[in-house]
Amino acid sequence: MNSTLTAEPLSWRPARSLWRTSLTRLVHGNLIGLVGAAMVAMLVTVAALAPLIATHDQYTLNARERLVSPGDAHWFGTDDLGRDVFSRVVYGARISLYVGFISVSVGIIAGTLIGLSSAYFRGATDFWLQRLVDALFAFPTIILALAIVAVLGPSIQNVIIAVGITSMPRIARVVRSSALSVMSQPYMEAAKAMGCSDLRMMAQHVLPNCMAPIIILATAGFGGAILAEASLSFLGVGTPPPNPSWGAMLSGAAQRYIQIAPWLAVFPGLAITLAVFGFNLFGDALRDVLDPRLRGR
Repeated sequence: MNSTLTAEPLSWRPARSLWRTSLTRLVHGNLIGLVGAAMVAMLVTVAALAPLIATHDQYTLNARERLVSPGDAHWFGTDDLGRDVFSRVVYGARISLYVGFISVSVGIIAGTLIGLSSAYFRGATDFWLQRLVDALFAFPTIILALAIVAVLGPSIQNVIIAVGITSMPRIARVVRSSALSVMSQPYMEAAKAMGCSDLRMMAQHVLPNCMAPIIILATAGFGGAILAEASLSFLGVGTPPPNPSWGAMLSGAAQRYIQIAPWLAVFPGLAITLAVFGFNLFGDALRDVLDPRLRGR
């Protein structure tokens, strides 16, 4: 009876204490993390309030205002079709966050399931799942994403699938490593001796104690997903026009008119840089406060 009272809380107590301590350290002692969080919050705010922030419609064409330089009427100038660049950059934040959130969620869910299953069941399950991970690791990320989009066709949904699949192997490998460490803890043996089912042990004991690296990978993966979407759109196989994707804005007109209209490349490129930089800063800060090996630094 005593083992029933003590075995289950042991798996949750370290996770709760870790999150309280880590949140306190992130808020009070990590300036870089706060800067990254502020940049991420600004990006989310811009995407959420895009209709209020944008000064023009992102799709409206105006042949009389082609390639107008930045000024009071058009803060970031206009493109070769007379569309307001500022408004398209603002609405592009929505596409980047949408693709980033959904694709990272797909990669996290699939990678976590593979990693947990490999670590818990081991044997043949671990062998074949890890061979699948190794096969995906054999392809460069951008090449694999290009191949997937080329087969499925250019669309936002297919970009999400491609980015999610390419992010899955790394997540699966990290989750497997963390789960193997958790499996060696005494409370896992106690829970197994009490007759807990496999599903309950993975959901209530293994997964909560693997959340720290999962959260870190998810946060850092946002930047990579945004960059991957921009790269695919730049190559012409990502978000289809006339959607205001940052990567698509860097190709086409931005390349043809770079000498006479440099703002076509500067502002979308700056938006990509700030978004990826903000998520990377925030991800590094989370790693510093959640990774036990880095807490003393």
